[in-house]
Amino acid sequence: MTGRPVTVRSGASPAGLLLLAAAAAWAWLVTRWGGMQAMPGTMGLGLPAFLAMWTLMTAAMMLPATAPVAALYARTITVHRAPRMVVFTVAYLLVWATAGLPAYGLAAGLGRAADLPAAAGTAVAAAVFAVNGVYQLTPLKDRCLARCRSPIGFMLRYASYPGPSRDLRAGAHHGAFCLGCCWSLMGLLAAFGVMNLWAMVALTAVITTEKLAPAGRMVARAVGIASIVLAGAVFWVPALAPGLTGSGMARM
Repeated sequence: MTGRPVTVRSGASPAGLLLLAAAAAWAWLVTRWGGMQAMPGTMGLGLPAFLAMWTLMTAAMMLPATAPVAALYARTITVHRAPRMVVFTVAYLLVWATAGLPAYGLAAGLGRAADLPAAAGTAVAAAVFAVNGVYQLTPLKDRCLARCRSPIGFMLRYASYPGPSRDLRAGAHHGAFCLGCCWSLMGLLAAFGVMNLWAMVALTAVITTEKLAPAGRMVARAVGIASIVLAGAVFWVPALAPGLTGSGMARM
């Protein structure tokens, strides 16, 4: 009886800290970018500034869904829990920061599409929606999502990692599965606008629901079907993709 409260608190603390970090990232994004909507391309940022913004954005959007896995992993740590969980979280975010490199190139290329005739921007937007829709329905998406939804297998794997690099490897491994699960959803920001906060909130809700809700797998499939529908609808309603069709450009 005396040991039970300690176990619960040690498991809940990492989740609370990750949620606090996500809230801080959201506060910074709202304060710094809250007046901007549907900004195309890289928003005029150089690579270092874009990567910093991208990492904060992914921290805000991904950490809420990662908190339960972090809490479970923390239960496997018996000594130096706080610093080791910091290493786990940093490694997780480094995977997403690395993904910011191709994201920058993609954003730069798609930013040029916004300067093309409206029909070209609409076609690119349809492709972005279609890619996400198809990927949401693939076995690879199912596999990555299943691992994130049932992370016990992760814990058994991480327990076999030897030496001081265990937390770094565990965070990076989980980050890679999370990236495999969510990359196409993040790609939708190209269509909605990279710093469209409403789109970020909606996608965060989708990502968290997919990973944590009992019907998360069905939600993932529903989002895939909806994205395919948007791929066709954007030709009739270009404003569905303001980041690529020029509707509702950046407003400060």
